[in-house]
Amino acid sequence: MKVGVSYRFESKVVRYEFALRQVGIDPVRISPDTPRALDSLDGLVLTGGTDINPAKYGQAREPQTEDPDDPRDELEIQLLQQALDKDLPILAICRGMQLFNVAHGGTLVQHLPSADLHSQKLPNAEPGKHSPHHEVRVPSSTHLAAIVGSGTHAVNSRHHQAVDRVGDGLVVSAISSDGVIEAVERPDKPFAIAVQWHPEDCILASEADRRLFEGFAAQLAAVD
Repeated sequence: MKVGVSYRFESKVVRYEFALRQVGIDPVRISPDTPRALDSLDGLVLTGGTDINPAKYGQAREPQTEDPDDPRDELEIQLLQQALDKDLPILAICRGMQLFNVAHGGTLVQHLPSADLHSQKLPNAEPGKHSPHHEVRVPSSTHLAAIVGSGTHAVNSRHHQAVDRVGDGLVVSAISSDGVIEAVERPDKPFAIAVQWHPEDCILASEADRRLFEGFAAQLAAVD
């Protein structure tokens, strides 16, 4: 099973590759410098990174928002549309979730009032064994709940932006204790799930995060 993994910096993509290989998935790198279509690939992972250009959702850039990376924004929107058109399994993480929402016509909070809670970092943590920082609640009626279980889960957190207005056709599938939207999904697709936290960093420490990657792998195998 091969999936396209979007990224900008090589030093950042390795953690996603590590997690994917834990569940038998072969990652194929796709970046603005090495673009490619999803032909011959079985799915798509949209990874974390810099803030999306607010012009993509009709807003001016606020002071806390990072400089835009327009080539990456454009590439990932194109890749996402290809995957949706082909009904390929999609897993979007952190920035990937935000792009997933924006591509469906949604908007973002450019800087969370509770950013200190959500922007924790553990730069020296062992790969796959990062510790959680807060809890999210997963409603029982969602695809995410069918994979990781409904109820409360502890997750890590590394973001200062989040979904504001939910995009067309998307369903909220996790919310943090302070009301931040932590996951969205496309219920009309076989597997199109986006999470705000970083499950790749906890795959060896969190049963729920491992189940998320295992569920992604199972859907890839079913399509393949």
